[in-house]
Amino acid sequence: MAGTKLRWGILGVANINHRLLPGFAKAEHAELRAIASRSPDKARAAAAAANIPTAHASYEALLDDPTIDAVYIPLPNTLHAEWTRRAADRGKHVLCEKPLTPTAPQAEEVIAYCRGKHVQLMDGFMWPHHPRTARLRQFLDAGSIGEVQRVSSAFTFRMEPFDPNNIRLRTELAGGSLLDVGCYPVYGIRWAFGAEPETVYATARYEYGVDVEMTGIVRLADGRMASFDCGFTLPYRGWMEITGSEATVFVPNLWLPGPRANFLILREGRDPEEVVVAGEDQIVHMINHFSIAIREGQPVSPAPEEAVRTLRVLDALAESAREGGEVKV
Repeated sequence: MAGTKLRWGILGVANINHRLLPGFAKAEHAELRAIASRSPDKARAAAAAANIPTAHASYEALLDDPTIDAVYIPLPNTLHAEWTRRAADRGKHVLCEKPLTPTAPQAEEVIAYCRGKHVQLMDGFMWPHHPRTARLRQFLDAGSIGEVQRVSSAFTFRMEPFDPNNIRLRTELAGGSLLDVGCYPVYGIRWAFGAEPETVYATARYEYGVDVEMTGIVRLADGRMASFDCGFTLPYRGWMEITGSEATVFVPNLWLPGPRANFLILREGRDPEEVVVAGEDQIVHMINHFSIAIREGQPVSPAPEEAVRTLRVLDALAESAREGGEVKV
């Protein structure tokens, strides 16, 4: 496979494909060859709109396609494990929409299953692949703000209308704002500290049986803390603030950066400094990274175990919000 483009298929015609398809079109190491839907008409329409060569009338047909090396799975949360396993059974590598599964134990099982089938698996968080993220990691690791002491973050958007048929609001599909958007700041908190939380505390508001907004506190074993909020009830917010012993970094639009991705360095008594990483597309970087790793026989990064670590925190936050009180991770 060395020197060739990785051949991709997409299982489903989910809304995220509107952002994903332009990324595939620009990814030089990937070739999107097929898309599938349980509706033949939807598959054909999606393929025609994006100039995808093959439209499959079922997910199984795409997985049985010998011309496909890897699949992207944008299905509802509760279907991720099943279709990841089915893809692995056919020898297809899997890039799965986040969260990898609804709970940490399920994720551990899926990872082990894929390893047993000798296929690579990665969850589809895009922000770790943006060059700004690498630049920020270098900045933090150099001690430029001292030791990280506190992290605050948010990911919210206003869902209109609040339709109980929306998959984000359906309990049987593992809906709720924590799994949908709260997973971003929780992953970001772990990433910024470079350490795992020990306990969490959360409060939430529920509609249709799922959390539609949540506020949480995360505590490390050494006493350092982080806070976040997520939800479907407020205007778009997607920032993270990292406070060190000597300075603070504020990152706007961390999860969904625009063409001009930046972060601000705030030092007491000085004007803010700005670092800009412009002209990059994190979706293209994610697809290219996965494609190159498969082609060269290298492990993907982040490793799928990162999903398990984040999900352990999410599981504890969900328990805390439902039951009340602090919960050990």
